[in-house]
Amino acid sequence: MTPYYWQYLPLFLQILAVIALGGGMVVASYFVGRHRNTATKLAAYECGIVATGDARGRFSVRFYLVAVLFILFDVEAVFMMPWAVIYRKLYGITGSRLFGFWEMLVYLGFVAVGLYYIVRKGVLDWSQDKADL
Repeated sequence: MTPYYWQYLPLFLQILAVIALGGGMVVASYFVGRHRNTATKLAAYECGIVATGDARGRFSVRFYLVAVLFILFDVEAVFMMPWAVIYRKLYGITGSRLFGFWEMLVYLGFVAVGLYYIVRKGVLDWSQDKADL
C-alpha cells in the first residue's frame, strides 16, 4: 500500500513542469534577445505618445461599475457553459425532469435583477454626466 502523499505526485510534477517551462522561457529570451539600451528605448512609453499631465487623474464611478458588470456577465457565461453541457444528465442525477431548468432560471433571475438595477441607476447611459451615482 502506497502512502497517501504519493497521490499528489502528478500534481507536484505538473507544477514543477510549469515552473521549469516558464523559467526556461525567461532564461532563453535573455540569451537570445538583443540588449541595446538607447535613450529612446529607456524613455517612458505610453501608446507612442509623449506623456503629458498627471498620471493620477480621476475616473468616473461609471468606469468601475462597467468593469464590475463585465465580470458579472463573464461569470454568468462561466456558470452557464457547464450547465448547458450536462443539462440532459441532470435528469438522472436529481430524478426531476425540470430541476436543472429551474435551477438555471433562478440563477438568471438573480442576474436579471442585477441588470434591472444597473439600468434603473443609469450606469449604461453615457450620454449625460450624473453625479448621483
